[in-house]
Amino acid sequence: MVVPNWNGRRWLDGCLRCLARQELPPAEVIVVDNGSEDGSLEYLAAGHPGVRVLAMGRNTGFAHAANRGIAAAGSPYVALINTDVELAPDWTRRTAAALDADGEAAAVACKMVELAAPDRIYDAGDVLRRDGACEQRGRFGADDGSFDAPGEVFGACAGAALYRRDAVLAVGGFDERYFAYLEDVDLALALRLAGWRCRYEPAIARHAGEGSSADLPGGHRRLVARKTLLLVAKWFPARWLPLVAYRQAGWLWHAAREKRLTEHLGGLAAAVPMLPAALRARRQARERGAVVPIEVAIPRQPIRGRRALGHPSRRAQPRS
Repeated sequence: MVVPNWNGRRWLDGCLRCLARQELPPAEVIVVDNGSEDGSLEYLAAGHPGVRVLAMGRNTGFAHAANRGIAAAGSPYVALINTDVELAPDWTRRTAAALDADGEAAAVACKMVELAAPDRIYDAGDVLRRDGACEQRGRFGADDGSFDAPGEVFGACAGAALYRRDAVLAVGGFDERYFAYLEDVDLALALRLAGWRCRYEPAIARHAGEGSSADLPGGHRRLVARKTLLLVAKWFPARWLPLVAYRQAGWLWHAAREKRLTEHLGGLAAAVPMLPAALRARRQARERGAVVPIEVAIPRQPIRGRRALGHPSRRAQPRS
């Protein structure tokens, strides 16, 4: 188990208590601390001496912390768990069984529900579209049984997901340029292009939902706007650009309507100096080659309307 932590002291007790109650106990628990200043390290030293702590000393971002934890782990399967997540007791048993049963799967997504309102879905697996939008299945909807069947999804939300360690390391892990947000979508796409699948197992993870988002520099919406452009520049073929332009125009319209256009434009502007590195990564990915064509990894599907899988209350807005 790898738990990236940044000023998550208020969540750690609930998170670690649930890990200790797992029917299939984790081989080890690694907390990667990103320079917390809220007493997290002192709390872990005093209250959880059995937890292995990797102290980064500063906020290096979720992607970097996750990579350090995965590299340090000794198990073939590694779970990533946010500090603001509490797992059901059968979570590790069920997600590990899903990987055991499918040798072509590199990740398992679970049914994440709201911590404060567990009858509402937070994420039941991710879906990436050719317009650059990543949707979270079931987001904002009632947990009415619609997501109770196991199956296959595009990718897993890294807030609570199980990964095949060797597969993640083989594709280079999380892209640390993302810092936070959409790094799990980027990894899901890299894994699919390498020929891996993602399973969905409806084991329950209760998630506070953007528990530390307000503390991020510039806010999470700016980060999402920036990282969506990086994702497109790194992976998408030029022939999909009209779809991307359509979605970007829609997001701009929503940002203007909600009086946050300056924030949104700031996120887009911040992506510009990062695009050369994304394009270099694109060339490197092409040189490595893909086992699965991107048209198969991201199949054609509607980009508007109910069949686009968007959230009814925010259908044209990016994943957060």
